[in-house]
Amino acid sequence: MAYSWRSFAVLLFTLHVEACRPAPQPSTSCDSVDRGYQCRPEISHFWGQYSPYFTVQSEIDASIPSGCEVTFVQMLSRHGARDPTASKTKTYNSTVAAIKKSTTSYGPGYEFIKDYEYTLGADQLTTFGQQELFNAGVKFFHRYEKFARSTLPYFRASGEDRVVESAQNWTQGFHQARLAAGNSDQDPFPYNILTISEDEGFNNTMSHSLCTNFEEGPNDEIKHNAQAIWKSVWLPPITARLNKNLPGANITADQTVSIMDLCPFNTVANAAGNISEWCSLFTEDDWHGYDYYESLDKYYGYSYGNPLGPTQGVGYTNELIARLTNSSVDDHTSTNSTLDGSADTFPLGLPLYADFSHDNDMTAIFSAMGLYNATAPLSNDTIETTAETHGYSASWTVPFAARMYVEKMTCGSDEELVRVLVNDRVIPLQNCGADALGRCTLDAYISSLTFAQSDGFWDQCFT
Repeated sequence: MAYSWRSFAVLLFTLHVEACRPAPQPSTSCDSVDRGYQCRPEISHFWGQYSPYFTVQSEIDASIPSGCEVTFVQMLSRHGARDPTASKTKTYNSTVAAIKKSTTSYGPGYEFIKDYEYTLGADQLTTFGQQELFNAGVKFFHRYEKFARSTLPYFRASGEDRVVESAQNWTQGFHQARLAAGNSDQDPFPYNILTISEDEGFNNTMSHSLCTNFEEGPNDEIKHNAQAIWKSVWLPPITARLNKNLPGANITADQTVSIMDLCPFNTVANAAGNISEWCSLFTEDDWHGYDYYESLDKYYGYSYGNPLGPTQGVGYTNELIARLTNSSVDDHTSTNSTLDGSADTFPLGLPLYADFSHDNDMTAIFSAMGLYNATAPLSNDTIETTAETHGYSASWTVPFAARMYVEKMTCGSDEELVRVLVNDRVIPLQNCGADALGRCTLDAYISSLTFAQSDGFWDQCFT
């Protein structure tokens, strides 16, 4: 029983419908239920983890295969678009203030900065982010309507406010879609959401915190070093161009990244998601380099570039195995044995599950599952920066409102097949004899998850 002695607090959250309902989506919104964010995709789909969710092109048809019946779906979702973190909002504000104080003139296209007032908040969902999750709930209902008409998912959310609020918004979209499809309003809405604490020392498979050598070790140094090398390759001409157009500001490389960050954050701060003026300061090539910069952060922070990164996703992967096989959880890492040992807080045998978490945790989970084992490694000094080259990027995997669907299906026989989609892109499963549609038999898929079943490198967490 892993860490079952630790105290915990579980909240079965009752949603306050009117207080949390997102505003009606503007008719001119850049976002949509079916395809996500589609304004200026040549740049907005290259904002790393700050990209709004969009449908990623799939080489394999992502629709449910003809003749097949889906029998199980596990969804894992990131929270919606948010304001910057408290530390970064302070940095961005001071960067803007320093520019306005020191620059002697504004180049063509830069004039708007003179009158720009920094109004971004910190950490909380934006109205746009609330709507993203509402839309996601609607989309899930329509994709899995056969189940969704007659049964509800079992909901869990990691305890950060923006994650819980995202789960609330998702359930609203799901519920509204059910009603619009003719379901009676007899379900006990608002739905219960099992909220799992992110407090230090609390076992939570959707929030890394327990692995001491990961949290206190060289994790930040590894990813910062990787990003620093890429910055030295990619960023100097961009910084020089900013300084040419903002004479006297003496902008540094780090400030250049902050100025680029202002583009996605100001965009999602607008309810319609209108492209911010900050975005126009940079070229498509600049944004491709930015996407790679942010992808390095995830890859070397929580994925294969970090020795202990994928291990942070092992606990959740073992919970997924339990749900897929309708068996008890076998894990000795970050799972909470008290919660997972109770049918009330970890029910088995259900067709639909919906969990809500963060980008870093999802990156670790995807890595523990081996979803991107076949992709080219991300070097930190390459000139080839497209996601197509590597098969992996932060914008493809963990944008705001990202979602993974794990589907189990039968197709004309009793044999069960498993398939995984990330942001509507089918990810061909590895090391289990996947077919042309990216699927493996259930038994072969479970057998391929040896990294998780052996607890990854959890034994290195406390040495």
